[in-house]
Amino acid sequence: MSRLNGVADTGVEHIRRWLEVLREDLLTARADPLPPSTWLRWLPHGVVCLAAFGVFIGGLPQLMDHGGVPFGIALLVALAHGCAMVLALWRPIPGWWASMAATVVGAFAVRAEMVVGDDDSFSWPWSSAGLIGHLFVMLLLALRVRTRVSVEALALTALVTWVLQGWIGARDYQSTGLLSVILCAVVVVLGIALRGRREARAQLEQQTTLTAEERARRTLLEERSRIARELHDVVAHHMSVISIQAQVAPHLVKDPPDELRENLAGIRQNAVEALTELRRVLDVLRSEHPAPGERADAPQPTLGRLEALVENTRAAGLTVTTEVTGDRRPLPPGVELSAYRIVQEALSNVLRHAPGATAHVTLAYGPHALRAQVVNTAPTREAPPSAGARHGLLGMRERAVMLGGTLTAGPWSGRGFRVEARLPVPAPSVTDPLPQDGTA
Repeated sequence: MSRLNGVADTGVEHIRRWLEVLREDLLTARADPLPPSTWLRWLPHGVVCLAAFGVFIGGLPQLMDHGGVPFGIALLVALAHGCAMVLALWRPIPGWWASMAATVVGAFAVRAEMVVGDDDSFSWPWSSAGLIGHLFVMLLLALRVRTRVSVEALALTALVTWVLQGWIGARDYQSTGLLSVILCAVVVVLGIALRGRREARAQLEQQTTLTAEERARRTLLEERSRIARELHDVVAHHMSVISIQAQVAPHLVKDPPDELRENLAGIRQNAVEALTELRRVLDVLRSEHPAPGERADAPQPTLGRLEALVENTRAAGLTVTTEVTGDRRPLPPGVELSAYRIVQEALSNVLRHAPGATAHVTLAYGPHALRAQVVNTAPTREAPPSAGARHGLLGMRERAVMLGGTLTAGPWSGRGFRVEARLPVPAPSVTDPLPQDGTA
């Protein structure tokens, strides 16, 4: 006995949970609008509204002439079928309830006429116009809600149809119950398939976007690593200079005090130790990804090698002209290196993406900034496919920002392109030596 009671309690619990699921899924008025089509924009909405008007126009005379329903009731039922289709565009579940309510009211109205009439040409319990409207509603529902909700709505549609036709019944009519359930099932399966396809496409686009963002982030990190690798050479150079100056300084003073010797020796020892540690890091950085076309142990270039860069670019088939304005003077090694790399990358982009174009390189030395500009004309032929990551501008911008400067890039003179970097530099000094290439 206790076992039977336990089974009964379990069954009641399952029924209660199922009813709660139905209430959460179908007793809701939340908005879930049908989005515009990618290519057709609002055409699907217009088609549904036009079909709703056709259901209303066709359902009204069908209920009145073939069903014998009075005008007032026929008008309300036909209008409810059409409005349910339009409502399903924005709120599919309330639209489904409205369509079911209109179907039930219309079925009882026609049944009342069948009881007193003797015509066996009634289509019951679904009229043709009502069935068409409900198919549209079921399709819109399946396109917007989860599969479980679509199956629940289909099951309740079949249950209502069975109650009307199999339990309540009528006399002298043409049965449409089985046909309506089959068509609704086909429409629901179609809607579920289209919804799954749309969600798969959205996930693919999202994954593609994430992949592109991840690629950009990885490229940014690689470019920062490359910039750090090159700037490490500059720091190593200065540390070497400090060590040498600390070693030579005692010989420049006659009878230097012991305290001065100890301090300079300490400075040199600290510089040597720092340089040793820096070289260890530098060896790791340089061994990872050396700059294209350069040896890992090559000295970092400066603007003094700009002409050699231009000659190499000309040898690759690009017509390049140069212009230097202002008083040319030595600049901090980091500025010279970054300016050189920006010009190098800009010329490489012209070679890759603007075949047949001509380029003009401008270096403008100002009192507080260096302006490096590369402009190119429109290409004369189609650029071949490039295997690059197309993140060269990202690296150039990173170089400028790390030095407190700016970089702008965009179209120039029609189909041409311009890259301009402004790098802050200290004011010129008459004691500054001439720029020299090479690092420690």
